[in-house]
Amino acid sequence: MRAEVIAVGTELLLGQIENSNAAVIGEALARAGVDCVRHTAVGDNEERIAAAISEAIERVEVVVITGGLGPTQDDVTREAIARAAARPLRRDELVAAGIRARFERFGRAMPEMNLRQADVPEGGAVIDNPIGTAPGLLVEHRGRLIWALPGVPSEMRRMLEESVIPDLTRRARGATIVSRVVRVAGMSESAVAEALGPLWVRAPKATTIAFLAGGGEVRVRITTKALGETPASGALDDAEAGVRAALGAAVVGVGDETLERAVGRLLGERGWSLGCAESLTGGLIGGRMTTVPGASGYFRGSIVAYSAAMKGEALGVDPALLQRPVSAEVAEAMARGARSRIGCDVGLAATGVAGPAEQSAPVGTVFLAVDGPRGGRVREVRLPGERETVRALAVAAALNLLRLYLMEEI
Repeated sequence: MRAEVIAVGTELLLGQIENSNAAVIGEALARAGVDCVRHTAVGDNEERIAAAISEAIERVEVVVITGGLGPTQDDVTREAIARAAARPLRRDELVAAGIRARFERFGRAMPEMNLRQADVPEGGAVIDNPIGTAPGLLVEHRGRLIWALPGVPSEMRRMLEESVIPDLTRRARGATIVSRVVRVAGMSESAVAEALGPLWVRAPKATTIAFLAGGGEVRVRITTKALGETPASGALDDAEAGVRAALGAAVVGVGDETLERAVGRLLGERGWSLGCAESLTGGLIGGRMTTVPGASGYFRGSIVAYSAAMKGEALGVDPALLQRPVSAEVAEAMARGARSRIGCDVGLAATGVAGPAEQSAPVGTVFLAVDGPRGGRVREVRLPGERETVRALAVAAALNLLRLYLMEEI
């Protein structure tokens, strides 16, 4: 069973709000075993909404619409469904009575305009909205299902989970679609894709692999469809094992196992503490480490030594080295300084040029260093992008260097 999601609202097209409803619906459809093949956003225009519905029912078995069920003149989803299905609208007096009762319950006068929410395409079913005035709709047309839900996120979610998903789960006859994300660091998206080429070819037809790069990592999303969660989970296990075998130590973890979580886990396993010396990152490494609950058990803190003078004063870097502040030698001295001044087992340092102008080295030149019980390591990286991108990538590269150090992979 395939589905499309149509999000209604001119504000979506103008970029005034994000289309978060479509993401929620897409995830829920996957859990129900329904393949979501397209998301569409359309403005508050009856003719265009009707056209979007008519096109969708030519491609898929299920259309889920969100938005446009309110009482005002620009809420025309009901009319659009009626037009697409070639059915007249009929007022459901039971629904109208419920709307009136809701206003009375709150001691408010009901504008007559609200009764538009009781209009239903002939032959359609009304979906109860327990927390709002706009009921949902279900219209079966030419063997297709057209669901319409309010655009208010809380109302949409409630009706989706209580009405739409249970019904579609029954119709999907036990099928389920599940995904797993494997996080990879230290490799480009194309390098990851190339390494996983053989796995891509061998993967069963029901299993797909996709790639998304950003923030200094590549996320490999594995998705499979099966009859039941147990066989689906088994298929994901097999695919994940293939990814790990192909990528080795570049695999950071699965799901929410981010770089900072992986580093924290490895430090905890060894009973080691961490301190950072940050220049171009300006405290971002420490900030990222402390997003993990319980980080105080292994993270001591960061010294932000942005200027050359502060590198000498706060970290004890030899003034002679500071003639070239962006260098491997300075990064190594900063890591040693963090370890001694903060009093921790492992020191992690980052220095470089984030831009926009060159400062003794080309923009994007970054030196990272680790100093700890297994000696010191230093790495030079060249990072692309504008200032904030370079800084964010430097944080990810530093944490990955530390992760590999803790794993004894470097």
